[in-house]
Amino acid sequence: MYRVEEIPYFRKLTREKLKIVQDKLFIKSYNKNSIVFFEGDSSEYLYLLLEGSVKMYKSTPKGSKIHINHLYAPALIGEFACFNQEPYPATCEFITDGVVGLLPFETVYKLLENRDFSLQVIRSLTNKVMILSTLVHQETVLSSDAKVADLILRKINIFTRLKNSEIASILNLTPETLSRILTKFKKESLIKMESHKVIILDRDRLLSLVETNKIRECTNCILQFKKEHGL
Repeated sequence: MYRVEEIPYFRKLTREKLKIVQDKLFIKSYNKNSIVFFEGDSSEYLYLLLEGSVKMYKSTPKGSKIHINHLYAPALIGEFACFNQEPYPATCEFITDGVVGLLPFETVYKLLENRDFSLQVIRSLTNKVMILSTLVHQETVLSSDAKVADLILRKINIFTRLKNSEIASILNLTPETLSRILTKFKKESLIKMESHKVIILDRDRLLSLVETNKIRECTNCILQFKKEHGL
């Protein structure tokens, strides 16, 4: 049983607002691989990820999945759809067992009067804008080698936490391609691996891969990306 005042987003609400949330918040448990909502589903709730982690992705007409983001509790899900009253723009799927709190939109609007709650929503939205900006750069400019080098430089610990198949999904690569690139990086003494832990040996050369050496050569990268994914 969750006490509303213990959920990070609600800790600074007044007693009156806490009572509103307590009456309206619906708690739901999910198993690993369960779908929270599909891309295109009507949006009726703001989702609060209370336990576990989820992945957000879009599906192409060819059936492939374009990874957008991983979210780890606590996190907000579906703010864009909430405030624009539009269908969810991506599919949300649990990658672990987890728990979600569902809060009706009309209740969310009442909470926006609270400065701290509003700031948390703004921070969440801003963070997701930055993630989308990184995704656009990754998918329309960087080659496969540069994608892997960039992830190693930015989030090296992810190679310890996740399986290669999950990391490949994040980069929108096949597991075989990721494995091939990591093997090449090891042969070229850019990295070494110890018990699934990646250790950087030559940071400067990895930076060079991202910044110059492996930039994809295309006159219209966004158009090329759309063709590759059947968009």
